Amino acid sequence: MAQTTPAGDQDNSAPPPVTPKIGTRLRSGIEIPTVVTADMAPDRSDDRPGEYPFTRGVFDTGYTGRLWTIRQYSGFGTAEETNERYHFLLDGGQTGLSVALDLPTQCGYDPVDPMARSEVGKVGVSLFSLAEAEILFDGIDLGAISTSFTINGTAAIIYAMYLAAADRKGVPREKLTGTIQNDILKEYVARGTWIFPVKPSMRLIADSIVYSVEQTPRFNPISIAGAHVRDAGATAVEEMAYTLANGLAYVEELRKRGSDVARFAARLSFFFYVHMDLFEEACKFRAGRRLWAKLLRERFGVEDEKALRFRFGVVCGGSSLTAGQPYNNIVRVGIENLAAVLGGAQSIFTCAYDEAFQIPTEFSAEIALRTQQIVAYESGVARTVDPLGGSHFVEWLTDKMEQEILTVMDEIDDYGGVIKAIEDGFLQTRIARRARERKQATDDQERVVVGENFFTREDQKPDYGEVFKVNPKAADAIMQKYEDLKQRRDDSAVEVSLARLQQAAAGESENIMPYLVECCHAYATVGEMVATMKKEWGEFQEPVRF
Repeated sequence: MAQTTPAGDQDNSAPPPVTPKIGTRLRSGIEIPTVVTADMAPDRSDDRPGEYPFTRGVFDTGYTGRLWTIRQYSGFGTAEETNERYHFLLDGGQTGLSVALDLPTQCGYDPVDPMARSEVGKVGVSLFSLAEAEILFDGIDLGAISTSFTINGTAAIIYAMYLAAADRKGVPREKLTGTIQNDILKEYVARGTWIFPVKPSMRLIADSIVYSVEQTPRFNPISIAGAHVRDAGATAVEEMAYTLANGLAYVEELRKRGSDVARFAARLSFFFYVHMDLFEEACKFRAGRRLWAKLLRERFGVEDEKALRFRFGVVCGGSSLTAGQPYNNIVRVGIENLAAVLGGAQSIFTCAYDEAFQIPTEFSAEIALRTQQIVAYESGVARTVDPLGGSHFVEWLTDKMEQEILTVMDEIDDYGGVIKAIEDGFLQTRIARRARERKQATDDQERVVVGENFFTREDQKPDYGEVFKVNPKAADAIMQKYEDLKQRRDDSAVEVSLARLQQAAAGESENIMPYLVECCHAYATVGEMVATMKKEWGEFQEPVRF
């Protein structure tokens, strides 16, 4: 017999947990039908992978011809510590390196600079000179491994340093493969590691692309990145729109210099975050791939299909990870990894579950690496090209995403172009508003985050597992190495190389890259090279909008 609560007695039982509803609207604003039927979806039965407009992929054999490059974003403390982690990951089956650099290196400061000391070796490895690069890549064949650098403000310097390191190892430059992020436009919009004003920064990027096409024909001199825009608050549609708009700005800059668009476009690459809506993410990439090919052909007359290929890498993780119930992040990264593969990524790195609150340990980094390997070799998803192709829903959503992306790009064009929108702070303000909307949606439980705003426990105490311990002596060791370098290098060679760099920066016709390589070979430091160019170019002043 069921018991009832007598009248007047208080029921102290806990209320039933609130079960969230499955929303029907993407954060990008697209309303998802309950059912998509054949008459709602476009007929794309004639689309073939490896053929224009590349909706189904840029290569006809997909991953059966070549698997995506498996990377883990790694770097902390000294070059010696990071080199040890690289060997651990490579021994575990990683197929490419992804270098994380500390904030002083990203912002152009030497480790002894008062602005830098508190951040030396914290969020990445300190790479202040060629001497550190030689240690970082010790025992690693640069002619056989693909190396990616997440670096922007000092990207041309780090690229020059990588070339100098290869030169010292005797590795021919034409053998080098990898990517330097080198996308300063999204730094102004979303991340903040800018140094110089927009125009000289664009010159520096154009110089590095032109130089790379000649010197390192297998290396990607830029990875036009929506990733940090997405993590800063943008929707999936805006992430792709802003990225393509930035890409067109770089193409236009190079065209103004008389460069062959088809030749350098073949070396352009892209970089994104993957968040948790599997179909939105996969369709974002399908739409972006198709749209980029159309834009290059229609606006710039590019016909070479190799130059029209939208090659991209991704991060699975980022701001989608949570510190509460951190082991949930293993599942999140697995789903995001699957979305990236279904979308046709060429390079993937998976965040470790603990990256929401610390530098990954070897244990967590290995789980992230194994996640990619399980998806690659056990799930079966890599056996056929574009396995989602032909789905009524997927084809319908791909078209919707393309339409929405174009709408956002048109708004940027109407404003006066991406550079004006950045200089005025228009895009920065728009992304900040989106970030506020996302936070509000989470707080209001309109957006479900398991373990954060739903399915939590009152006594919830996160089990963080193994704690990564930062070497407390790393910063002191780095600063000592800096002083040792200053004592043993040839100061006259440094002075000559920096003077030549300043002269080239003062003009407008010479390519800066050969002078940066010369400075690196002389063991000039990142801070010295940046300070030299600041003398001629000044610094970017961030606009303030309300």
